[in-house]
Parts: sequence; C-alpha cells; structure tokens
Amino acid sequence: MALELIFLNKILIYAAIIAGIVNVCLLSGLVYFYLNSYKQLKSKFTFGLLYFTLILLIQNILVIVGLILFTIFGIEIEEFSGTIIYSLMFLVNLGQLIAYSILFKITWE
Repeated sequence: MALELIFLNKILIYAAIIAGIVNVCLLSGLVYFYLNSYKQLKSKFTFGLLYFTLILLIQNILVIVGLILFTIFGIEIEEFSGTIIYSLMFLVNLGQLIAYSILFKITWE
C-alpha cells in the first residue's frame, strides 16, 4: 500500500509541475500581448491586466520551483494525507490551466 501511495504522489507532483509549466507559458503569452497593447493604447485597464498577469506569473513560477525543490530534496508526504494535498495542488493547477487557456484564447482573438 505504501509503495502505491508513493508512486501516486510522484505522479501527482509531476502532473502539477507540468500543468504549472503550461500555465507559465500561457501567462507569458498574455504578458507579451498586454505589454504590446499597453504600448499602443496607454490604457489603465490594460496596465491593470498586465500587472494582474505578472502577479499570477510570479505565483505560478514560485509554485513550480517549490514543487521541483520538494522533488529534488525528497520532501514528500508519503501518507494518504499527502495524496490528498498533492491531488489538490494538481487540481488547482489544472483549474488555472483551463481558466488561462480560455483567457488566452479570448485575448488572442
């Protein structure tokens, strides 16, 4: 049982890292778009979107770095409670991925 939980936890951590990397890519694209829009329009709204996206980008980078460091240094919760925590982390990153994808598609059109 413990070996299966360790394996499941590793899969969840790696899935959360992958989703986080895709989030960073989407947010980087949004920063690029909003920065170019702000240069053209000088709109407060676009400036606000730029800062909002930058904050989300920094947050996602920090989460990815944290998860990678946990993996490198072997800091894991190898019990069932760890599986719940890693599942929630993955679901949060997956939810953000869906939201950022929608925002990216709407912004780019």
